[in-house]
Amino acid sequence: MEITLEYWNALANQTILICSLLSGFSITVVANLLVSDKNDKLTNRILKSATLSAGCFLVSVFAMIQISMITTPGGYMKNVVANDFLIARIIGMITFMIGLFSLTVMISLSGWTKSKKIGKFTTTVGILTLILIFITMTRINI
Repeated sequence: MEITLEYWNALANQTILICSLLSGFSITVVANLLVSDKNDKLTNRILKSATLSAGCFLVSVFAMIQISMITTPGGYMKNVVANDFLIARIIGMITFMIGLFSLTVMISLSGWTKSKKIGKFTTTVGILTLILIFITMTRINI
């Protein structure tokens, strides 16, 4: 099944919106952790996962901007085919998935800064969130 250029354009524009919001959230967490006085191992892991998440979502935004520009009718490229944006598509989707994974790691680790009970809860929520995201991203024929 061939995906049309119009569909790629709509998909890229939606992904730009989603990644922009998620990278903004991740950057906010990074900024708050950088000014925090905490410097323990757990806080540093949360900082690393938030930084990875923000970076991956930003890369995905710019990959999707390229796809959007290429697939816009009357844009700067004529006679466009799907292979013209293959690298941007691969990089964008891989960094999007890594960003989602890093974001759920950040969610999972966040509760451990408060207590063991809250940590177990946030870890459960993070794992469940990741599983449900991946289920909704796959096509299941029932």
